Amino acid sequence: MSEAADWDKKVVIRKRGEQIKVTKGSSAINAARRAGVVVETERKTTGGTNKGHVNADHQRIAKIDRENEIAPPPKISLSVGKAIQQARQAKGLNQKDLGQKINEKANIMGRTIPNQQVLSKLERVLGIRLRGKNIGETLTK
Repeated sequence: MSEAADWDKKVVIRKRGEQIKVTKGSSAINAARRAGVVVETERKTTGGTNKGHVNADHQRIAKIDRENEIAPPPKISLSVGKAIQQARQAKGLNQKDLGQKINEKANIMGRTIPNQQVLSKLERVLGIRLRGKNIGETLTK
């Protein structure tokens, strides 16, 4: 039989690859060098330190990326916020109660990026226009 036929008949279930040995002592590294083994040394730069500063770097980079955006996200104008506040107070609701009425968390009221679904819910509960022209006017049915 040829060698190709022998290879086709053999089934290898598992073949273990080279195991990388990690040593921490200098004597083990020197012994490996004397034996002729390829040795790669690497030193951890953040080993045993507080890694909180790494997260701060990512936050700083993300902030720079947001500043360089071509079209920043739209913000709700102050007139919309004032209209929501006046209508809410006129109905005697606080932010938490209003959030419960529209099935959203109370902190959704403080967001600066408009969500059209939330604005629609607010319009229905408060009975005022919050989008388009005539912001603050009552809704007509």
